[in-house]
Amino acid sequence: MKPLSVARIRKDTGTKKSLIHGRSWKDKVPVLGMLERNDKLVIQVIQNTQQNTVEPIIKFNNKQGSNVYTDEWHAYKDLNRQFNHQIVNHSAKQYVNEKAHTNSIENFWSHLKRGIYGTYHWASKKHLHSYVNEFTLRFNTRKYEERERFNLVLASVVGQRLTYQQLIN
Repeated sequence: MKPLSVARIRKDTGTKKSLIHGRSWKDKVPVLGMLERNDKLVIQVIQNTQQNTVEPIIKFNNKQGSNVYTDEWHAYKDLNRQFNHQIVNHSAKQYVNEKAHTNSIENFWSHLKRGIYGTYHWASKKHLHSYVNEFTLRFNTRKYEERERFNLVLASVVGQRLTYQQLIN
């Protein structure tokens, strides 16, 4: 299995007001991201950043013994029990530790944030998962031609209908 980068858990904003106040964690929703090197991206909006929330998701999405690269977030401290876990210590200005880095997933976070802030301007907590899913699909199909991506999306919506009332509930 290819090495997996698990980037720092991001807390994306749920209100326009919190954009003004910088890096405060207040009123933000945590999002966990995992990226297999040069392959599939898995992103999930999560309830909190505690180890008992994060660790099962990482274990579910990865084979035991895989290489897992993370930053120094405390919720990752026991990953070395099941994985070859290497840490990049961003707080010590370390961004690469031999083969370990989280640069690829950081690239995705940059695209997600620019997409939300630049195109949609903000994302509500209620619908953040939909924005995350959209940008995950874009990232995972980045090598597709437009018609291939269109056919993939069209094939996945056959038989599904979302009414306005369902959307606003």
